[in-house]
Amino acid sequence: MAGGDRMDLAIAVDDPGADDVRALLERHLAFAREVTPPGHVHALDVDSLMDPAITLFGARRDGVLLGVGALSRLDEAHAELKSMHTSEAARGLGVGRALVDHILAFAAERNYTRVSLETGTMAAFAPARSLYSKLGFVPCEPFRDYTANRHSVCMTIDLS
Repeated sequence: MAGGDRMDLAIAVDDPGADDVRALLERHLAFAREVTPPGHVHALDVDSLMDPAITLFGARRDGVLLGVGALSRLDEAHAELKSMHTSEAARGLGVGRALVDHILAFAAERNYTRVSLETGTMAAFAPARSLYSKLGFVPCEPFRDYTANRHSVCMTIDLS
């Protein structure tokens, strides 16, 4: 994405129940289920994203939804990055990076000192792992209900 192109990307709190958001989230879940062994899919469905502890963001250009990402409050100081998905047509354009940057700034404004995430170890998740590493996330021990297993990697970033 060229320097000026990101400027017309609008990122804001979005409604998981909106038709285009719901459709992209359903593609996210379908993708996760296609490439992840049964029992290891941790993607949230639309109803779960309605939880008041979760803030969902949409990235739009000219009103068209290109990506989503969410922040889930775990406790006063720790939040989890969830539901990161960029539409196929928008991959490689910097949408994911812009969303993560926006969500981390949102987390810092709310005084979270740490944001963690879980993602797959399969090849399909390599671009996501690469992006998270570039943005400063480092591997960490499983948190919350995640377990150490070969299908999953947990990462965290210190915002303090």
